[in-house]
Amino acid sequence: MERTPVAHDDFTPLLTTTDWNEEWKALQQRRRPPDDAAWWDKRAATFRTHDAPSAYTDQFLALAAIRPDETVFDMGCGNGALALPLATAGHPVIAADFSRGMLDDLAAKAAARGVEDCIECVCLSWEDDWEAAGFGANCVDVALASRSVATADLGAALEKLSSVARRRACATLTTGPSPHVDVTVFEGLGLPVPKSFDYLYALLVLTEQGYQPELRLITSERIRSYHNVEEAAASLAAMIEKHAGRAAAPDQIAAALEQLPAWVAEHLVPNERTGADDGHGGTEKALRLRDPRPVQWAFLSWDTSRTPHPAW
Repeated sequence: MERTPVAHDDFTPLLTTTDWNEEWKALQQRRRPPDDAAWWDKRAATFRTHDAPSAYTDQFLALAAIRPDETVFDMGCGNGALALPLATAGHPVIAADFSRGMLDDLAAKAAARGVEDCIECVCLSWEDDWEAAGFGANCVDVALASRSVATADLGAALEKLSSVARRRACATLTTGPSPHVDVTVFEGLGLPVPKSFDYLYALLVLTEQGYQPELRLITSERIRSYHNVEEAAASLAAMIEKHAGRAAAPDQIAAALEQLPAWVAEHLVPNERTGADDGHGGTEKALRLRDPRPVQWAFLSWDTSRTPHPAW
């Protein structure tokens, strides 16, 4: 049976006619501004990278598929979650971050491990002129941005990351809820879960730029421990107050905070790892939530060795 075409004069194909980077810019203006370098400088004194094997780091490096002796540009390196294991494996790493405090901590760790000659620490932001700073086109083999793409102009950031890499670039972005949001807590208290899907914007912008990004998922769990019910309730209340406003009304948040102490008391259980190293420079406390916090990141990788052609 032959189909008769149906005219849809009012149909607009948003997927191929929307400027996704412009939408990203508008979205960023509505969000809470990302923490600045001064905030990260202060946090560097207490921020800890997992020295023990990290499920996230292991999965990221496996998916990055960096070849022996390749050079790496690690943008938003923090205090070395990727840079340190890469340097230990013999890769020359340019470790870039806008926080001098984080870079100082990374340099100290690199010296303690005897890999300081493999890591060049550079104070650099997404908004800086990378070429003027000495990092021009094809200056390394592989460029990475692990959980660090917090910028007003996503397109410009991805173009910079692509430009410095001769062979390959990789980045991780959120797939829905912020990794700082415990979905179990929000759902248990009747709060809508705020979602952003940043990885979809990156996927679309890279495609618009002419690349063919590949998508994989990195999944892990976070378990945070507490001394007592009061500490747990205060910590989770701070999380709700910081993040719930994006999706919940003020009366919903107030109701959730009122229910929180009882909910926490019901869901706390003894922590079987009490006293063990928590991987952040401290020890595990006596209590934890019954359900670990699931965390998922989108891992995007793309070939930078060929000249991109705009997709549409």
